[in-house]
Amino acid sequence: MLFQEQEKRNFVTNRRLGSSLAMIAGAINVAGFMNFGYYCANMTGNASAMALNLQSGKLLEGFRAMELGGSFILGATVCTFLVNRGRRRHWYAAYAFSILLESAMLALLGVANVFVLFGPHSFTPALMLCFLMGLQNATVTRISGSVVRTTHITGMLTDLGMEIADWLDAWRHRVGPEHRSIIWQRLWLHLQIICCFVGGGVIGAFVYHAWPTYFLFVMATLLAACVLPGMVVNGLTHFVKRRR
Repeated sequence: MLFQEQEKRNFVTNRRLGSSLAMIAGAINVAGFMNFGYYCANMTGNASAMALNLQSGKLLEGFRAMELGGSFILGATVCTFLVNRGRRRHWYAAYAFSILLESAMLALLGVANVFVLFGPHSFTPALMLCFLMGLQNATVTRISGSVVRTTHITGMLTDLGMEIADWLDAWRHRVGPEHRSIIWQRLWLHLQIICCFVGGGVIGAFVYHAWPTYFLFVMATLLAACVLPGMVVNGLTHFVKRRR
């Protein structure tokens, strides 16, 4: 899922990557709000909160919302630097390393949570989660050619609305079956990612209630499971090719 770029990708690859990471992002977003009081993937809401808090004179809350957005941007920036460096050096796993980094940082945040290294009102974990959401979103946006986004659904809902219009229009006007199939695939892709994000939030809330201490470890494990099998297979393939 993380080893083919843009034109080499197909509907199935994008659907699998988008659905799996959207579900994890939805779970992290809900758990982040339940634990820290901030949505770590919803930058639209944070931007609105920043404006409202600054207007009402709540400067601390306003600047905190600004920091969340800045942390999200920083995550996307770091991802892009990693991917660009990896592509220049011909790393076969340039995109996978970004998701593996997200998994490792979630695990470290889980360790900090177990040993209560952050206070009950600490703002740092929320900033870290925003950074990771920016990292993840930039990874899938870049590798899919802006077809897939996983940490928020505003863009996906817009794309879904446009695909519904195209699909209905295809029945009113004669289009070839191949074109109709492409429209249906895109519609199904966006709908599935939206459902996975929402479903991930529901499941994440249940998991967080059941195992709040180990929630981040569960998310880190799921992310690693999305990346490591492909890294091993592709690593062995590259090793065999070099030996030849």
